[in-house]
Amino acid sequence: MSAGTIDQVSDEGNSAREIYQQFRGFIISGRLGSGERLPTVRQVAVDLGVAPGTAAKAYKLLEADGLVVSRTGAGTRVATTAALLPGGVVAAIRDLVDLAQQEGVKRDDVVSGFRAAWSGE
Repeated sequence: MSAGTIDQVSDEGNSAREIYQQFRGFIISGRLGSGERLPTVRQVAVDLGVAPGTAAKAYKLLEADGLVVSRTGAGTRVATTAALLPGGVVAAIRDLVDLAQQEGVKRDDVVSGFRAAWSGE
């Protein structure tokens, strides 16, 4: 996976959190599989136009959550113990994304709708 598949982040000081959330989503959904290597911190920083320290902070958050393992010289890989969503849930999410895109619904609106549905609003 290249950092080019990551959405650009805002410049509002939450860049590390945004990078973390995107990679977390890729891991939980199975888009990044167990043992798969993440792009280097430097590559993520260059591709997204953020400081290397910002990308490194995102990777540290992923590591703290047990989603990735970093080894000097071996890079950062998805942890074998990373929790994945059940296949049926992933399929339903993909179906929702496909439908939303077909209908021209913005991602933020889908996320807001999902959160509202989850909390029973």
